[in-house]
Amino acid sequence: MTLVTLSEVLQPALRDGYAVAGLVVLGWEDARAYVAAAEAEDLPVILQAGPGCRAHTPLPVLAAMFRHLGERAAVPVVAHLDHGYSADDCREAIDCGFTSVMFDGSKLPLADNIAQTAAIARMARAAGVSIEGEIGIVGYADGAASTGTDPGEARRFAAETGVDAMAVSVGNVHLQRTAGTQIDRTALDAIEAVTGVPLVLHGSSGIPAQVRSDLARTSNVCKFNVGTELRQVFGAALRQTLAERPEEFDRIKLLSTTEAPLTDAARTVLRTLAGR
Repeated sequence: MTLVTLSEVLQPALRDGYAVAGLVVLGWEDARAYVAAAEAEDLPVILQAGPGCRAHTPLPVLAAMFRHLGERAAVPVVAHLDHGYSADDCREAIDCGFTSVMFDGSKLPLADNIAQTAAIARMARAAGVSIEGEIGIVGYADGAASTGTDPGEARRFAAETGVDAMAVSVGNVHLQRTAGTQIDRTALDAIEAVTGVPLVLHGSSGIPAQVRSDLARTSNVCKFNVGTELRQVFGAALRQTLAERPEEFDRIKLLSTTEAPLTDAARTVLRTLAGR
């Protein structure tokens, strides 16, 4: 069995100067492709169930899928709840068998974010589950604006919540379709100077691959969340299949053609973060 917690893959990364990919899952084909990629590279992977995925597929189904893949994988696999917005979200994920939860209280006042994250951290720890929290707001391309993480607030958040990983806002933005995001290294360094917890960058599809590689090697960013760039690979592969095989109607045959391109793309993401 190689199903593990978030802390079990991030602490070695923090120690040895590399990072682990948190890959956003929307269904069976991409989840299977991501585990296949991790096995091909002999690297750990974090399977993430975000709000969009959970709105389409019930959480117990996702938990069973992640655990089925993780328990049979030859590499460490984390079953991670991404952007849980309440204690109930996180409790359900823990009860379903997720090994890691993220509570996103970033839009709350600082004291409320700390208090709620700390309470969920205690609940998670009692169940042997890791927890990721967020301080500062990571915005969305063509959507909500970001609020950069304040180093002093980050220091207090890390110390008072006991999180295993801390997501920060230093220029990263969700749902970027092209890789041109500029990370504020000065802000990141200031956060690192007052915290020792593994850091997380959401919206990493917008960060150029070389920048991700450099940050993985030279900073405390140990987890990069990647979704949009892989969803684009899925969409392109499916459109190509539909164009080339207009008479095909079988769902399994159609969707199965996306797995090889997704595996190849995920292998590149994993390999880059590992410094290869």
